[in-house]
Amino acid sequence: MLDAWPHPWASELALSYGRLAEHLTFFLPPTGMVKAYTNDSRRTFLKVAGIAVIGSVITPAFPRPSARTAARAAVASNTGATTEAATPSGSADVSLRIGPVMVEVAKDRTISTTGYNGSSPGPLIRLKEGKTVTVELVNETDVPELVHWHGQYLPPEIDGAAEEKSLFVPPHGKLRYRLTPQPRGMRFVHTHVAAFSDLYRGTYSGQHAPVFIEPADDPGQYDQEVFLTTHEWEPFFTHEEMDSPGDEEKNEDEKHESDEGGKPNGWEVGYRLFSINGRALGHGEPIRVRQGQQVLFHILNGSATETIELALPGHRFRVVALDGNPVPVPREVDVLQLGTAERIDAIVEMNQPGIWVLGTPKDDDRNNGLGIVVEYAGSMGKPKWQKPPKSQWDYTMFGSDRLAAKPDRVIPMILGKINGGEHGFNHWPVNGVVYDPRNMSAPQNAPMKLEKGLRYRLSFENRSDDTHPLHLHRNTFELANVEGRPTSGVMKDVVLIKGFGRVDVDFTADHPGLTLFHCHQQIHMDYGLMKVFDIV
Repeated sequence: MLDAWPHPWASELALSYGRLAEHLTFFLPPTGMVKAYTNDSRRTFLKVAGIAVIGSVITPAFPRPSARTAARAAVASNTGATTEAATPSGSADVSLRIGPVMVEVAKDRTISTTGYNGSSPGPLIRLKEGKTVTVELVNETDVPELVHWHGQYLPPEIDGAAEEKSLFVPPHGKLRYRLTPQPRGMRFVHTHVAAFSDLYRGTYSGQHAPVFIEPADDPGQYDQEVFLTTHEWEPFFTHEEMDSPGDEEKNEDEKHESDEGGKPNGWEVGYRLFSINGRALGHGEPIRVRQGQQVLFHILNGSATETIELALPGHRFRVVALDGNPVPVPREVDVLQLGTAERIDAIVEMNQPGIWVLGTPKDDDRNNGLGIVVEYAGSMGKPKWQKPPKSQWDYTMFGSDRLAAKPDRVIPMILGKINGGEHGFNHWPVNGVVYDPRNMSAPQNAPMKLEKGLRYRLSFENRSDDTHPLHLHRNTFELANVEGRPTSGVMKDVVLIKGFGRVDVDFTADHPGLTLFHCHQQIHMDYGLMKVFDIV
């Protein structure tokens, strides 16, 4: 029962706070997350009153953000979200329905899972920066659920993490609250329950959806925007260590260096099927483009555990934002790399007519579905794939040469690994302490107090051979040093640290209350790689 109900008090907590209200289904199931604009059609669109239907989403008719917006959008001021003593009345602006879905990922490969609003990924949620909305969460499952608004500045009560004492959505119940979306840019929403050994729970399921917070002051200046969400299906346990980009750089001494206790490596997770927007390569609709267009891609890695790479033969990506935040120095790259939960905004100039595969350079994963067809108007034939030039992903290429501001305090964060053995799970201590999500009141789970308003540096040292996508809730941090290379200006909420790597990130403790830090790999988070701060 612990695997299915990781927090025994969850149901009571949610029932005590949840409010029943009339359910409004606000979003339509997605048929694809692509919308094209010509200069004329964009101007016409912006004049439409009421609500606008855009592919897979119904939203208030907000202006479209431009690539320039993504490149210069600043982190918004801290007004956060608002909760109310009484349940907000009337129609919800955003309604998210958690329930069973069937996802036809490939021919004769339909996945039964849990998703949002009848699909996986859930429909794109478009919000407007600073415009407060009423959110209604409806849980049609038999277990309590958490909904985490990843990358937003929200109070802990509605951030969607048990470790922050957030409100659960009770089984077959509802929860309503009001929030003010910020900061602007590419965010997303996903479940935050523990899965442990249950590969049908947590982020292994289909509970994720892109969220785009549109700036209040930019009408949009691109020809087409495309939202892509990657995910893996049919997970299984294996003793084979899963390779991540950059693993080839490790030597055998490093791989054995992290083994603790003399035990062999414990269970890892592998996948048999891959998708973009819920469809395997060749099964869904292509991205249709025209020569000369500037296409803005919003890409989300919605995986439970995988680091991915993506390339588009004959084209380059001009990266303008990371995790929804503008980069100081936009750069062109051949290959994008995204750890779990990372997002990239990148512009591609469509200047190579044909029919291409936008996909992973890893042949096995691409053949198992991790790709999508890009089709130029008037082109004929089969989709083509070409191996991209070898390249190295480096956050610092997008940063400033100046040093980051000096922090008020430095917090060492040593990431370890305790091998689980042949029939066990590895555990992942932070500074020698394994967080226990099954027992929230355990002494080792006590929050670390931080002083509001101070600038803190989290100095990460990875003493394991595994990569970790490290996430800090309710904050945006600045990269200060990556593998010995100083940098500044790159703002993120997830940073991928390599095996035996070092990364320093700075954040200002502006948002009072409990704040969760964790690895965004589900299996690493479930088995200890978490720490809670309390900003006071």
